[in-house]
Amino acid sequence: MKRRDFLKTAAALGAAAGTGGLLSGCSGQNGNAAQGFNFNRLGAGEGLRLSFEPYELQLRHTFTVSSYSRKTTPGVQIRIDYEGFTGYGEASMPPYLGQTVESVTSFLSRTDLSQFRDPFRMEDILAYVDSLSPEDGAAKAAIDIALHDLVGKLIGQPWWRLWGLDPSKAPDTTFTIGIDTPDVVREKTRECADRFNILKVKVGLDNDKDMIRTIREVTDLPLAVDANQGWKDREEALDEIYWLKENGIVMVEQPMAKERLDDNAWITERSPLPIFADEAIQRLADIPSIKGAYHGINIKLMKCTGMREAWKMVNYARAEGMKVMVGCMTETSCAVSAAAQLSPAVDFADLDGNLLITNDLFKGMEVIDGKITLTDAPGIGIHRVNL
Repeated sequence: MKRRDFLKTAAALGAAAGTGGLLSGCSGQNGNAAQGFNFNRLGAGEGLRLSFEPYELQLRHTFTVSSYSRKTTPGVQIRIDYEGFTGYGEASMPPYLGQTVESVTSFLSRTDLSQFRDPFRMEDILAYVDSLSPEDGAAKAAIDIALHDLVGKLIGQPWWRLWGLDPSKAPDTTFTIGIDTPDVVREKTRECADRFNILKVKVGLDNDKDMIRTIREVTDLPLAVDANQGWKDREEALDEIYWLKENGIVMVEQPMAKERLDDNAWITERSPLPIFADEAIQRLADIPSIKGAYHGINIKLMKCTGMREAWKMVNYARAEGMKVMVGCMTETSCAVSAAAQLSPAVDFADLDGNLLITNDLFKGMEVIDGKITLTDAPGIGIHRVNL
C-alpha cells in the first residue's frame, strides 16, 4: 500500500467514525507512539505472521449449567505480527461449541496469512479465513480479533471509535451465578452483589425457583436468567417466566431447545419479559430464520466468527426491530475486550468471562461500579500482563 492510499484508508475510517487526525496517535503493540514508523512500507514487506499456542483457562468456581459442569475451559491464544506491531486474538471452546484445542490448532495450521501483505484488506483476509471450512467459529474468531487489534493499533484508535460509538453508552454487565447448592449460591452472590448492578442466573433444571429464592436471601438486584435450552414444556416455561417477573427478573435467554422454534415463538408472543436467542443464533445468516420467535439475539464472538460479523449482526438486528445483547464464553480479557467494543450499541451485555478465571493474560476492558468501561487504547484496548 502506498502512503497516499494508506492516508485515504485512514481518512475514510475516520470519517465513518466521526473523528479526525487518526494518524497523530498511531500506537505500537505496547500502546506507545510508533516514532519513525514508515507508512510507505505498508504492504511492501513480509506478509502477516500468525502464531498460536494452547492456553487452558482456570475457573474460580465450578461452572454448572443445565447440561454440564466444568472447572476449566480449553483455549488457544494467537498473535498476528506485522511491521513491528502485534495483534492479539483468542479462541475459547466451551463443550457445547463442539470444538477442541486440536480442531482449532489444525485450522490455524492450515491458515496462510503470509499471502496478505496489507492488513487493511480486512474483508479479503477474513473472507479467505471463513472459506477454509464451514465450521470452526472459535478459530476464525481468534484470527478476526487479532486482525482487528492489529489494524486498530496501526491506525491508533479503538474500534468503538472507528464504529462511531459513544463509550458512555456501554451498559452494565451481568455477572453469572451458575447452578449449585444453596450454600455455594449464597457465597457466590455475596462475592459479587456489591460490585454489579445486575446478575445473571443459570436455570433450566428442576430447582429454578429455589435458585432464585436463595439469591433473593442475599440481594434484590435485577436478575437475568439463562435457561440454556433447559425447559421442556412451553406452558410450564411461560408460567415460570411470569413468576420470574414477579421476582425481579428482567430478561430470559433461550428458554427451550433451539430446534423447537414454534414453542419458543409461542413463549415469546405471550411473555411479559424479553426473550433472547442464544444457542439458536450463531451467525448473521441465522437471523432471518428466527425473526419473530425471539425478541432479541445474543451475539458471541466465538459463535459468529468475530468482530466483523458481530458488527453486521448488530446492524441487521436493529434494522429488523430486534433487541441486541453481546455475550461471551469463559475468556481472557482479550476476547472480552474485543466484544466490549460493540457494547455501546446493545441493550444488554454479559461480559464477565474474564472475571470468572484466575489466569487472565491481559488487562483491558474494566467493570467499574458494574458498568462496562472502555478506554482510548487502540485496537481492542488490551495489553499483556505478567502472571
